Amino acid sequence: MSPRIDHRLVGPVAPGRGPRRPLGLGEVEVTGGFWAGRQRVNRDATLPHIAAKLEEEGWLPNFDLAASGGAASLRRGREFADSEVYKYLEAVAWEIGRGGDAGLEDRFRRTVARVAAAQEEDGYLNTNFGRPDQRPRWSDLEWGHELYCAGHLFQAAVARERTRPGADDGLLGVACRLADLVCDVFGDGGIESVCGHAEVEVGLAELARVTGSDRYAEMARTFVERRGRGSLRDIEFGRSYFQDDVPVREADVLRGHAVRANYLAAGAVDVAVDAGDEELLAALRGQWARTVAARTYITGGQGAHHQDEAFGDDFELPPDRAYSETCAGIGSIMFAWRLLLADGEEKYADLIERTLYNVVATSPSADGRAFYYANTLHQRVARQPADPDATSPRASASLRAPWFDVSCCPPNVARTLASLDAYVATADADGVQLHQYAPAHVRTTLDDGREARFEVRTDYPASGTISIVFSDDAPEPWTLGLRIPAWADGAELRDPDGVVTRVPAGRAEVRRAFRVGDEVRLELPLAPRVTFPDPRIDAVRGCVAVERGPEVFALESTDLPAGGDVADIAISGAPRERDGRVWVRARALDLGGAGWPYASTEARAAREIGEVALVPYHDWANRGPSTMRVWLPAAVG
Repeated sequence: MSPRIDHRLVGPVAPGRGPRRPLGLGEVEVTGGFWAGRQRVNRDATLPHIAAKLEEEGWLPNFDLAASGGAASLRRGREFADSEVYKYLEAVAWEIGRGGDAGLEDRFRRTVARVAAAQEEDGYLNTNFGRPDQRPRWSDLEWGHELYCAGHLFQAAVARERTRPGADDGLLGVACRLADLVCDVFGDGGIESVCGHAEVEVGLAELARVTGSDRYAEMARTFVERRGRGSLRDIEFGRSYFQDDVPVREADVLRGHAVRANYLAAGAVDVAVDAGDEELLAALRGQWARTVAARTYITGGQGAHHQDEAFGDDFELPPDRAYSETCAGIGSIMFAWRLLLADGEEKYADLIERTLYNVVATSPSADGRAFYYANTLHQRVARQPADPDATSPRASASLRAPWFDVSCCPPNVARTLASLDAYVATADADGVQLHQYAPAHVRTTLDDGREARFEVRTDYPASGTISIVFSDDAPEPWTLGLRIPAWADGAELRDPDGVVTRVPAGRAEVRRAFRVGDEVRLELPLAPRVTFPDPRIDAVRGCVAVERGPEVFALESTDLPAGGDVADIAISGAPRERDGRVWVRARALDLGGAGWPYASTEARAAREIGEVALVPYHDWANRGPSTMRVWLPAAVG
C-alpha cells in the first residue's frame, strides 16, 4: 500500500503562514511541453550521470571510507563534496515523488545506507573533519562548509519525508541527529558564529517545518541574526564575501558571493515568515528589489565577478565577464519563491520565469550529461569541447562540461527540475493562482473544502495561448488567478462567456462557479522585441538585446555566413519571426585598421548582410564550438 501523503506539503517550501500556499507535486503535474521534456532528460540521463560521477570521483566512496575507519588521506574531492551527494539524494527524492520507479527507490536507499554508516555516535556527519589525521570539527567555519553540507542533508531529508512520509530508510533520523548536534554546539552557550557559506539556515527552517521542532526553527533564526556581526575571520575579499559585514536586517542589497547571498536571503525569509517578523521581511523585500533593479543580468543571472563569484556594484554587469553562476540563479529562485508566498506579488514569479528559461535551462546540454557552471553573455572565442573523460575547472567558458572540480551546479539543476511542479501554482482561501505556464493537471482542495480541478493546455513559450479547461462543476464560486508577465503588453483574457478583456501586467482574475468544459483563455503577445539596457550599465551602452516572451535570444556564429564573427555585427530594425525562428537585419561594422583600436569617429555599419537568425540563449552551444553574444551593437548609419 502506498503511504498516505499530504500533497499540500509535497514541495521544497511549506511555510506555516502567509497569504499563499504552494501546491505540491501531488497537486500539480506538468504533463508536456518545454519543461516536461527537460524533466524527462533529468530523470533518464542527468540523475544516472550524477550518480556515476559521484562514484568515479570518490565523493560517495568518501562515506564508505569514513565508515570503515580508512586513512583520511584517501578522501577525495573538495571540502564540500559531501553536499553534492545530499543534493543528489534530494533530487532523487523529488523524482520518486513524481512517480519514480522501483530502481530509483533502490538507488536512493542504497545511497542513504552508505551515508548513514558514516555518521558518528553523537550525530556528527562530515567526511572531511574530525577523524584522525583531519582537522578538528568546526575549526574552519570560514571555508570548511560543515554547516553548509549539513543544510543540504536537511533539505534531502525534508524532500524524502514529504514525498514518502515515514519511510524506513532512516534519512530523516540521520538528519535530525545531526541537527540536534548543531543546536548543541551552536546554540546558547556554544560557538557563537556562523558558516562561511549560508545554507544551514534554509535547511533547518524546512526541517523544523517537517518535524515541528521549535529548536530547529530557533537555531535557524539564531544563525540569521548572527550573520553580519563579524564572527568570521576577515579574508582578502572582505567579510561581505560571506555576508558577515552587515546584519541581515540592516542590509539594503545582496552583496558578496552570489550563491551564499541568495541562500542566506531564502533562509531569512523562512525565519521571518514563521516568526511573523515583518521588520525582517521588509528588509529582505528591499534587498530583493534593489538587487533586481541594479545587479541582475537580462537573463536573470546574478554575479559579475569571477575571482570571488560575487555581485559587483550597482550596474556593474559586464556581459563578456559575466559569472552568472547556475547555482546563483537557483538561489535567486529560492529567494523569489519565498517572497512570492509571503507577499503574493507576481513580480517575483516574473524573475523566476526569466531565470528558469535563461539560466537553469541553459546550464544542461540537450542530452543532460554536460553543464555550464558560469553563464557568459558574450563568448569571444570558439573554444573546443570539454574532454568527456576529464573534470573541468569550474568556470571554464567553453562548451558545457560533464563534471567540474567544484560540481555544485549539476545536482543543483537536477533537484530544481525534479521539484519544478511545485513552483507552478499556489492557493489561498478563495482560489488558485497560476504563476508558471506549462501543460499541466492541477487539482487541489481549498481551505473550506471546495475542490478546484482543471487542465492547462498550452505549448508556451512556442506560442502565447494558454487555455485552462475545467473538469468539475464547482458548487460555489472560486477565483482563478493568472500571472500577466511585465513584458506582456497587450495580453488578452477570454472568460467562459466569451468576453475578451485586455489585461495589464500583474494578475488577472476570473471568479465564478466553474462548470465542466468551461474554458478561460489567456493570449500573451509573443512577438520578438528589442530591449534597451539602462544607460548606467556602461558595458552594454549602445547595444540592444532581443527577447521573445520569457526567452532571451543570442546571435551565434553558427548562424552567420561562413567565417563570420559576432564581433563584426550590428543589427537594425525590428526583429521578426519566420520558419519558427527569430530573425534580425544585420550589418557588418566598418572597423577600420587594426593598428590602433581608437578613432575620432564612431564605427559605422558599412554594408548590409541581410537577415540572420538568432538562437534562444538556452540553446546556444548545442551545435559545436561558436562565438556568441546577447547584447548586440545597434547599427549607426
